[in-house]
Amino acid sequence: MTLLNQPRAQLALFILVALLCLLPIISSPVALILGFTLASIGWAPNQLILANLTKKLLAYSIIGLGFGIQLDTAMTVSLDNLPLIIGSIVFTLVLGVALTRILKMDSKTGYLIASGTAICGGSAIAAVAPAIKATNEQAAIALATVFILNSVALFLFPAIGHALSMTQHEFGVWSAIAIHDTSSVVGAASAYGNEALTTATTIKLARALWIVPIALLSAMFFSGDKKKITIPYFIGFYCLTISIAYWIPQGEAFYEVAFEASKRLLVVCLFLIGAGITVKKMKATGPKPLVLGSLLWLAIGASSLGYILY
Repeated sequence: MTLLNQPRAQLALFILVALLCLLPIISSPVALILGFTLASIGWAPNQLILANLTKKLLAYSIIGLGFGIQLDTAMTVSLDNLPLIIGSIVFTLVLGVALTRILKMDSKTGYLIASGTAICGGSAIAAVAPAIKATNEQAAIALATVFILNSVALFLFPAIGHALSMTQHEFGVWSAIAIHDTSSVVGAASAYGNEALTTATTIKLARALWIVPIALLSAMFFSGDKKKITIPYFIGFYCLTISIAYWIPQGEAFYEVAFEASKRLLVVCLFLIGAGITVKKMKATGPKPLVLGSLLWLAIGASSLGYILY
């Protein structure tokens, strides 16, 4: 069934919901669930159209997100916390690949879950997916796994922080390292205190810089022909927007608008990705993605907590 053959009411509703995702009232997890729901009841356009549209919009959203990275601050924070940042990323990715093989999971789905856990949740998955030529279904499963754990972290982390009498700074560092998505990091840290929020936000944005090398290395890792590695064009433009925001600070007002618009566009992309998966596909996948995500989350959460406190 092609897009033109879709019943008009269903298609109109699908487009309306996609447009609503541009508004702040729709969060990333909600967008993913909405797309998944419409796909499960057969109200989503065909997969070919969704895949092509999602691929283009993802690229544009990632490029725009570069305007929100404060390069000087991010570099300073990265250098100050270099062992913890690099160690946690490498540890998570290596453990993710190993556990994916042990669980006998699809390698790309497992790697996307590990990437989202290692760097910055949905944004990292969105950037790495085209680099390794993952399908919408593989990306959707990874995103769903990360968002479920994100929701838990939002409430669990502040409780653990208070139970362990962590300082504002300690909690800020820990939440930035161990919570997947920036939105949940901000939510958990703001509940803990202003200093925790400032620390967590700065470190999380610094980790976003690592999307570039991880996407490049991922493309090499998953390329069947090492002599013909395809690097997604948006990685270069992502670096360019970060550089523009740094070298031409006079455009700060525009950068803020572009950054916020890109975040909303990413939410639309998550809606489209959700529309690429159904209940039937989720049942076929089984509990393994959530098991993998939980194990990685526990490993990085416990190890980073130990590093910070001891």
